[in-house]
Amino acid sequence: QVDVVESGGGLVQPGGSLRLSCTASTTINNIFRMGWYRQAPGKEREFVAFASLRGTLNYGDSVKGRFTVSRDIAKNTVYLQMNNLRPDDPAVYYCNVEPRSWQTMSYWGKGTQVTVSD
Repeated sequence: QVDVVESGGGLVQPGGSLRLSCTASTTINNIFRMGWYRQAPGKEREFVAFASLRGTLNYGDSVKGRFTVSRDIAKNTVYLQMNNLRPDDPAVYYCNVEPRSWQTMSYWGKGTQVTVSD
């Protein structure tokens, strides 16, 4: 069982920054991959970024160069530093945890809202 909890969302002005955090509460160590997705109203869930156990980082095209994903493996925590936020970034941001590479099962948090507005 893996409990996933996100934090750090909020309201920011265009061009501003936010840092999201996600912690997986589990007895599993060395989680294979942790990442972020987002979903805006009326749109499908979109891949944002992930960080693998081996250090591989991957980003969705819409956030490359603005967002940075990082992990604290010992703490089962993944972060998403979001800079230069734009009006098309607002969404509920969800953390996704894949405990093992050979398993298809993954776990989701309940999401944290990010709003970009003047």
